[in-house]
Amino acid sequence: MKKSLFLLHILLGAAVFAQPVRAVESRQKPVVAATFSGVISPVSAEYLSQMVDKAEEADAAALVISLDTPGGLDLSMREIIKKIMASKVPVVLYVSPSGARAASAGVFIAMASDVVAMAPGTNIGAAHPVMIGSSGPESSSPLSGLKKKDEEKEGAKKTMKGSEASEKTPMEEKVVNDASAYIMALAQEKGRNAQWAVSAVTSSKSIPAEEAVKLKVADLIAADMNDLLAKLDGREMPKKGVLKTRGAEIIRYEPTRRQKFLAAVTDPNVAMILMSVGAAGIFIELYSPGLILPGIVGALSFILAFYSFQTLSANMAGLLLMALGLLLFIAEIKVMSYGLLTVGGIISVVLGALMLFKTTATLGLSISASVLASSVGGLLLVTLFILWIVVRAHSRKVVTGAESMLGARGVAKTEFSPAGTVLIAGELWDAVSVSGSIEAGAPVVVERMDGFVLKVRKQ
Repeated sequence: MKKSLFLLHILLGAAVFAQPVRAVESRQKPVVAATFSGVISPVSAEYLSQMVDKAEEADAAALVISLDTPGGLDLSMREIIKKIMASKVPVVLYVSPSGARAASAGVFIAMASDVVAMAPGTNIGAAHPVMIGSSGPESSSPLSGLKKKDEEKEGAKKTMKGSEASEKTPMEEKVVNDASAYIMALAQEKGRNAQWAVSAVTSSKSIPAEEAVKLKVADLIAADMNDLLAKLDGREMPKKGVLKTRGAEIIRYEPTRRQKFLAAVTDPNVAMILMSVGAAGIFIELYSPGLILPGIVGALSFILAFYSFQTLSANMAGLLLMALGLLLFIAEIKVMSYGLLTVGGIISVVLGALMLFKTTATLGLSISASVLASSVGGLLLVTLFILWIVVRAHSRKVVTGAESMLGARGVAKTEFSPAGTVLIAGELWDAVSVSGSIEAGAPVVVERMDGFVLKVRKQ
């Protein structure tokens, strides 16, 4: 009897301790969701690295990164890729929403992810590194064996491309070869279409979501987050187990206010606008010292613009050209060159803006034509407005000193023979006639002024 009671206690104790274990085992892991839209920069690298850490801390079933990017900095891109590759949690790159893209640096990040999903109406590709003096992606292709078969069959095209390839510089060849090898290694590691990945670098190939799935560049198309989690459920991840995402709790993490602000500032178009606002503020302050507000706004805008340019590894030659253009605008206000300095300033600013991000450190960054045109146009309008004020001030009649009396009209208060008194602008003046006698009450005009005596003639 005692033995039976002892066994019963053991079984009850085991059941009590086993119940929490089953509860823990049956608990579904959450999914951590992150969203980033914009340029790949140190800010985005910081945010996405934090998201990987958050997913690992939460022991999440997966980390879903919703991405929409035109490209960005090579160093920041590689930092993100290293973090993704080392993640213990499966990383799903979701190109979304509809109309979004994973271009340039975004392609590399996609190739490094465990799963690539795309929303309908999105695209991926165009990852060719651009350099100053590059004649385009076709002329910088070092892997001719990965070109389209129909292009390989056409001898004329082969000859043309061969002659173009011979014109590329060793640095261009080195950069493209490095990027090609890097994206190929990432694609092969994740079992993706390495041939297409290399063509995205060498030929700037870009494809929509449907074709990306057919070519095994992307894994699936999902309309929204719930659709994505349903389609991910049951997918086996090499070294990371089977995904259990259907109906999982979604933990969303948004960038902090600081990250959002810095991400907005570190955009080439925003940087260009800030520089234009800064220049306009400085111009106004130089013309009208003491207004204070334009100077403060201009200085702050300039500082933010140069922070952005530094963060985005802007080309130094481009920055110097833009600085020269601004100096020429200022010189136009101080020196009347009849528009020559203004024309030189416009040319300098435009050339500098076009050269700003044509470096190997940036992938896919550029200033849009509309932003460039509006920024230069705004600077031109401010310069012309200040010039108009200056010209009008110089042409305005003098209202003080002896010069202000020349041509002034008045009335003779006494008879002139030849001296007398005149009333001009409410003041009595001693005057001498230069046109003979003048009767009292006759209108007179000032010819000149000798000391405090006016020389007048009868009107």
